[in-house]
Amino acid sequence: MSAFDIYCELDGELDGSIQCDERMSRHTTFRVGGPAALFIECATLADISKVCTVLEQHRMPWAPVGKGSNLLVSDKGCNAAIITLGNEFKKAVFTDDGFLVAGAGTLLSRIVQDAFKNGYSGLEFAVGIPGTLGGALFMNAGVRNEAIGDHVEALTVYTPHKGLERWQGSDIDWRYRNSGIPRGCIILEAEMRVKPGDVSQIRSRMESNLERRKQRQPLSQPSAGSVFRNPEGESAGQLIEGAGLKGEQKGGARISDLHANFIVNTGDATAADIMALIVLARRRVREAHGIELQPEIQFLGF
Repeated sequence: MSAFDIYCELDGELDGSIQCDERMSRHTTFRVGGPAALFIECATLADISKVCTVLEQHRMPWAPVGKGSNLLVSDKGCNAAIITLGNEFKKAVFTDDGFLVAGAGTLLSRIVQDAFKNGYSGLEFAVGIPGTLGGALFMNAGVRNEAIGDHVEALTVYTPHKGLERWQGSDIDWRYRNSGIPRGCIILEAEMRVKPGDVSQIRSRMESNLERRKQRQPLSQPSAGSVFRNPEGESAGQLIEGAGLKGEQKGGARISDLHANFIVNTGDATAADIMALIVLARRRVREAHGIELQPEIQFLGF
């Protein structure tokens, strides 16, 4: 069955929306990427269940995507269904017993700001990190010495054939820029530990962290954040810079002059331009330092 047939089966049956051949350049922070066969916003749990059932019946591959802040999609697009979370999964509340319960579709920046406004500490490290909570959880996003997984009490996920599951944060294999959460499930909600704090001190830490990001990262240009994981005891950016690649350009893509572990879209980059720089950086670092860099960003359609 074609993507259009699946579209016809689901159109009008969802609280959310479904589109065919949606260009992923509209949904990635790189601002590049060809069309996905289907782009489905699931507004409710019932939508997710129905969509996953239909996609599985017709053997259509699928992938959950938040704001595309850690994603490179091929210029040719991908023959898959992209599932994104709608309104039911964009809520965040604070409980009386010291937890923040937030939907995975909520922007991480909003969660950090809500914690600050309500006088809760613990998430200041995440200020300036783009994307949704779900994406941050899947990648265990964070800074050098702290990550989102450090604060997770529990997760609610949906897995086809199993339905809803609640996982304790302590049972998840949190690693550097990797949660160990298997593909084939969708993170729906997280319960995170926060604690009351002094608002002025929280603000000061947030401002300091954000200023540090602005000084070290090219936040004003489209990118997907850090391209490579830092090898043990090393800095990927310093290794790339040491290989002489800072400022290297392919087409409209450029290795940032500010931070060599960032590739930026200077205005008319293609996914092929970005991929060429990724391949070049890996090869040159291997030749110069004997280290094989591992990508932090995810790939679709390659």
